[in-house]
Amino acid sequence: MLNDPLANVLSYINNHEKLGRKEITVANNSKIIRKVLDILNTHNYVGQYVEIEDGKGKLLTINLLSTINKVGVIKPRFNVKNDDYEKFEKRFLPAKDFGIIIVSTSKGMMTHIEAKEQGLGGRLICYCY
Repeated sequence: MLNDPLANVLSYINNHEKLGRKEITVANNSKIIRKVLDILNTHNYVGQYVEIEDGKGKLLTINLLSTINKVGVIKPRFNVKNDDYEKFEKRFLPAKDFGIIIVSTSKGMMTHIEAKEQGLGGRLICYCY
């Protein structure tokens, strides 16, 4: 039984990046997954994704760019204040200014860098570098 669809998609991306694949198709599809993929796309970690309709639901076909070293979800989803981001950067990212942490804020999902600029806190969703 798959309990966390976002974790499944990100581990699938991570595994197929290591294998050198250029395109994957995943069955999990939700607004959160699409928003995370949009953020990863704007930061050039993954390419475009396309929704494909089959009889059971919509599949996602994701183009991989072979630029991801590691991607994963953050469990438990820690609350973070606008001045506590550095502690979590040290925990989840390998170096300063290398990689992104995706945060769910009251203004929507964004990277930790954008949230720091706007002075917003939120919940940590995932990381990528």
